[in-house]
Amino acid sequence: MNAQPVLLRPETLTLRDRPVRVVAPEEVIDSEALLKGRREILIQHGDRFYRLRHTSNDKLILTK
Repeated sequence: MNAQPVLLRPETLTLRDRPVRVVAPEEVIDSEALLKGRREILIQHGDRFYRLRHTSNDKLILTK
């Protein structure tokens, strides 16, 4: 028996091809409003804590 692979998704979407959700301005939170001048904050989500860091390369990193 020669089983043929089944493609569940006939094509892979690139980031450019993915639909973009338009966000209303009142739904946007500026990172400065969260960080308030700090380089790092802890965020509690349920019973877990996450660390949001602002790096020296001006990136945001969220870690568990």
